[in-house]
Amino acid sequence: MTMAIRSIIVDDEEHARITLGYALGKYAEWQVLAVLKNAAAARDFLAQNTVDVVFLDIQMPRESGLELARSLAAQSRPPLIIFVTAYNVHAIDAFELHALDYLLKPFSQDRFATTLERARQMLSLTQQPAYAQALAACLVAGQHKAAEPTYLQQVTVRSVGEMECIRLADVHWIGAAGNYVELHLGQRVVLHRVALSKLEEYLDPRQFIRVHRGVIVRTDQPIHLQVMGNGGYQLTLRSGDEVAVSKNYIDALRQLMLEPALPRI
Repeated sequence: MTMAIRSIIVDDEEHARITLGYALGKYAEWQVLAVLKNAAAARDFLAQNTVDVVFLDIQMPRESGLELARSLAAQSRPPLIIFVTAYNVHAIDAFELHALDYLLKPFSQDRFATTLERARQMLSLTQQPAYAQALAACLVAGQHKAAEPTYLQQVTVRSVGEMECIRLADVHWIGAAGNYVELHLGQRVVLHRVALSKLEEYLDPRQFIRVHRGVIVRTDQPIHLQVMGNGGYQLTLRSGDEVAVSKNYIDALRQLMLEPALPRI
């Protein structure tokens, strides 16, 4: 038999609670233990009950869903949180960066089914410290546009059967790969599902510089810039990798490499 997945719904809007409860009712393995109106009620319920998944609205009076999630992230084994939102675009960016999931109101049946499938896959990972780290980092990144810039220190990569927190300090360069990016770590390359342009918004410009529409490098990596026969440029990194440089970014790269902390070319 399929193991039951215990969930709660937390949303201040009655229509949203009904819609989500009805949608979950179509999946026999999903149990809705409680339907709650606010974060305080959810906190009380979670203190007394074991829950696998929390469907959590972001915009709620008195205490937002993000505030509740922040307190849950302090736990060593927090429940899996699926954020539900109609507004917070920048928070959605943060959720995607850290491999968490969300539902954007109003959601389609197909999108809901995809979310539930992702949740099933992730449930085996929620007992690992990496999930708590990912949730905490996601909430920090979600404040990026709302206050002073807070740049990413890590991203969380999810793959089948595992979740890994990658420190950006260990990333030599980042390459675009369709809807993914390649994180080049020296001895290995890790795929992360996020667009390069979106990731770039959360990178510290003092630590990373774009050199091509499909390449971002760490600012301490460039050691040699060479003009190629076709009029293009090729950059050699300390890691030994070589990446293409486009004319649109050559001036900024040259300025970086002429700074005293880096060798001249």
